Amino acid sequence: MHRFLVVIEKSGDNYSAYSPDLTGCVATGASREEAEKNMHEAVEMHVQGLIEDGLPIPESTSFAEYVAVA
Repeated sequence: MHRFLVVIEKSGDNYSAYSPDLTGCVATGASREEAEKNMHEAVEMHVQGLIEDGLPIPESTSFAEYVAVA
């Protein structure tokens, strides 16, 4: 199993999503939930394409953390 960080951002009236570890793998949606669902499908398709093309699946090296400031 492979795990990839997904970043979801509000962009105007929509949401966009991407994975820092999967260059070019992006998705959008009218809601956060829709963007997340679409991104899950995009990641699956991206990884399947890499497998079919005989290319390596990148290692997930990204992580996220919140930083609180006063």
